[in-house]
Amino acid sequence: MRSSTSSPIPLYLQIADAMRDRIARGIWRDGELIPTLEQIAAEFSVARVTARQAVQMLTKDGALTPMRGRGTFVSAPAASLRSVHVVTSLDALADTYRASTPELLTIDENSRMPPIRESDGALARAYTYMKRVHSTGSEPYCVIALYLDERIFARARARFRKETVIPILMEMKPKPMSRAHQTLTIGTADADTAHLLRIPVDSPVARVQRVFNDANGVVVYYADVIYRGDAVKLEMDMGV
Repeated sequence: MRSSTSSPIPLYLQIADAMRDRIARGIWRDGELIPTLEQIAAEFSVARVTARQAVQMLTKDGALTPMRGRGTFVSAPAASLRSVHVVTSLDALADTYRASTPELLTIDENSRMPPIRESDGALARAYTYMKRVHSTGSEPYCVIALYLDERIFARARARFRKETVIPILMEMKPKPMSRAHQTLTIGTADADTAHLLRIPVDSPVARVQRVFNDANGVVVYYADVIYRGDAVKLEMDMGV
């Protein structure tokens, strides 16, 4: 792996992110001796001083511990992140979100419209925009930017601000959506997403676009969901 000189992220931060990722995934295990500064500098094609900055950063964070005359050792266990299954039914999706903890980052009422395509359906008059990080335990696994029809948001404002949205929608009588569609693509994390998910910049991520329509074809829920690549598990039974 080579660091990117075209990225606006300083080289030592890119290297620190890459090393932190190795620790998180158990490639570098707790108590294990890591490569020397010369080896790190050679691997990432950087100066020794840049490699030292990266190691010092992880040392300050408590992930590495230098021992005089012996080298630098990993001092943090691999993260235990539970896999998130990519599900294909609303009931299963609601169950998945009931087990997660949402952190509301942004809420904006009546001033943003979802970036839908013509094929997604018609726009409602107004939406509430929310951006959230979802976690299992203390580990973030996805970032969600969602738009909810303001008429639906008004029916349970307090709950929508604190709880995950889809389980609430599934409880409503009658359900506000009659059609649900999602599309999954693979990409890489930008700097903001990487920071929120605690992963290196350009790490693989799974991106899901989710659209719910009412009986008249109006988009009542639109979400752009970005999952950590190491948190996603896709299983499908294949007929033979």
